[in-house]
Amino acid sequence: MTRVLQRFIYETQSTFHQTRLQFGPFNSTTQRRWKKPAVTAQTRLEDRTRDLKLDNHMTNLRKLKLILSLHDLMSARRRGPFVSVQIMSRWSNIVGLNVPVGGFLRKYRHVFDVFPHPVKRNVCCKLTSKMKLLLQEESNVIKNMELDNVKRIKKLLMISVTGTLHIHALRLIKRELGLPDDFRESILAKYTDFELVDLEIVRLTDKDDVDETLKVAEVEKWREKEYKEKWLSEFETKYAFPITFPTGFKIKAGFKGKLKDWQRLHYSKPYEKEDVFRSSTRGGIERFEKRAVGILHELLSLTVEKMVEVERLVHFKKDFGLPVNFRELILMHPGIFYISTRGCTQMVFLREAYCKDVLVSPNPVYVVRRKMLDLVLLGSRNTRELKSQREVKESVGGDDDYEDRGVVIKDDFVISILEKFDDSDNGNSENRGE
Repeated sequence: MTRVLQRFIYETQSTFHQTRLQFGPFNSTTQRRWKKPAVTAQTRLEDRTRDLKLDNHMTNLRKLKLILSLHDLMSARRRGPFVSVQIMSRWSNIVGLNVPVGGFLRKYRHVFDVFPHPVKRNVCCKLTSKMKLLLQEESNVIKNMELDNVKRIKKLLMISVTGTLHIHALRLIKRELGLPDDFRESILAKYTDFELVDLEIVRLTDKDDVDETLKVAEVEKWREKEYKEKWLSEFETKYAFPITFPTGFKIKAGFKGKLKDWQRLHYSKPYEKEDVFRSSTRGGIERFEKRAVGILHELLSLTVEKMVEVERLVHFKKDFGLPVNFRELILMHPGIFYISTRGCTQMVFLREAYCKDVLVSPNPVYVVRRKMLDLVLLGSRNTRELKSQREVKESVGGDDDYEDRGVVIKDDFVISILEKFDDSDNGNSENRGE
């Protein structure tokens, strides 16, 4: 009997030690340490207040980006103004298309002309005349804005700490800045204001002999307007930034006071010489961060659509002397910047430049690109405005022998081919496809 009791007590004690004590009325005095959640750029990105208008605008821009990527691949081919759909199906991984090419082309009928080849009878595709005209108009507008592009590059070089810029950094945001594809030859090598130090480094020839009007940042123009029109004091507007929070933004206790102090904080402006700050003091770090905000604000203001991909900002860190985490900096100021994660990329927008999803002060390049976007958003609506069958035949061949063969191009025939088209069918070779 004694042995049975001893065994029971031993098993009870071992089971008690193995079980994990939970909080309750009998063990409320048991202490348990809780790990404080870390506040990082990733948590701020997940917990930020969303701007649905800019997110939807970013989704639409991704559709236009896919179409322009397909256009670049189509233009690289030398065998004609059109490409077979069979060959285009192999470009899905290159452009990042996750839907069948046939359905994608049929969805945007105001952008793509899909037709059977007059001779080989395979399905081919080319851009519509409307899209071609818009692309040509964009090229002409960028060519006419050559002097404005020179000023943009000058202002970026003036912001640089060393007075130089890496050309590959400009090349990454050439579309955002409205620069031509050959800006290295057509702008940097053409104008005597620039000097190529190396194959990938450019600088101003005379940094001291620069127009003083170029040293005025866009935010300073806004400050002057606020000072004159709203009769605000110079103390309130001298170092302030325009702040517009997204709908639903929660303002915590003490946030307004901190924001007011930050707006009044003195800092070195983008085109001024950087002051020496003490990293050991809180005020020095805050002034340095505000300078970084001012430089990023000016960079976004120089773009034609007031937005840049976050990953491409990293290439300006060394030239601008900003050893900061740009994504962390952007998320700390949701009233000035907004990050959209739609379309598998992180794009930063300048909030003050947009009203919903439309640019407040449009420029010629933005107007043309907006027309392209509107053409993409038409989808398959208003298809009666598309080209007639006669125009399609003439644009494909342009020879009289196609007309003598009695080739008739019907939209129903094209749609039926597209419905039966399978991307996995690789029976036709590339030569046969064209």
